[in-house]
Amino acid sequence: MEARSETSVLQRLWQRWDTRLCLLAVAVYTLAALYGEAVYRYYRIADRAPAYNSVCEEARYVPPLFARVFSAGAPGAAGRPLYLLGSDNLGRDVLQRLVQGTRIAFHVGIVTSLIAIPLGVVLGCAGGYFGGRADSLVVWLCATVASMPGLLFILAIAMVIGQGLAGVYLGIGLTTWVSVCRNIRGEVIKHRERAYVQAARVLGYSDLRIIFRHVLPNVAHIVLIAFSIRFPSSVAMEVFISFLGIGVQGEPSWGIMINNARLRLWQGVWWEMTFVSLAIFGLVLAFNHLADALRDLLDPALRNEAAN
Repeated sequence: MEARSETSVLQRLWQRWDTRLCLLAVAVYTLAALYGEAVYRYYRIADRAPAYNSVCEEARYVPPLFARVFSAGAPGAAGRPLYLLGSDNLGRDVLQRLVQGTRIAFHVGIVTSLIAIPLGVVLGCAGGYFGGRADSLVVWLCATVASMPGLLFILAIAMVIGQGLAGVYLGIGLTTWVSVCRNIRGEVIKHRERAYVQAARVLGYSDLRIIFRHVLPNVAHIVLIAFSIRFPSSVAMEVFISFLGIGVQGEPSWGIMINNARLRLWQGVWWEMTFVSLAIFGLVLAFNHLADALRDLLDPALRNEAAN
């Protein structure tokens, strides 16, 4: 029955044209991130300077291909390399750097989720199931972390760890688990008094077995929805941190590209800012819309309301 239910959810998700477009968009971003990772690893293994960081003074400010087609007199149109999305102030290919920015965005979204979601799930299950002092401790931890200015805490951790993505991973991961914990805790509190949990206790099952074998599968939809929400928010946070000059160094993060592009907008070099902004907008929109659709399909309360 559960397998048929899950299959039905996936089918319903694919049957809606809007969520189908979102799934296709996420697939395109994923393929771009995998391709970017392969390119990055190739240059690391070959011990060569990557092409997306190679400076070419003769190819500065080459506009996108469509701009060159429709405007023969566009700046840099004659005698320069042909770039699909144009080049930046150092003659670097915007498309290649955009792909590498996708790679970094997926790194941040996945790694921070692997830190925040397990932490929130474990604490939420412990507080919701055991109650008493354990629950009071979890509630106090949530209130304490939630009261801290999240951005300042992330910046502080990143500054202490040093330049690079490690500080960004820890900073975002350790400050964004609270919402997951609260949602899991609320669901576990509802499930701990239900008949199947009481029957498991009568049979002598241990608390850990009851939590991880019986309770957690019934609240797993929250984890999937939380990942869909957290992923784009982590990416947006990394973009902002990189824009401030903290985080990844020497690699084309979307935030670094925006910071570089804003200085040349007044010169009419609009394409780098435009394409990076569109990439961020598309990723955030696709994941947020999928999160809403998953909530509608997987949340038991919403399913029962729709059935009635």
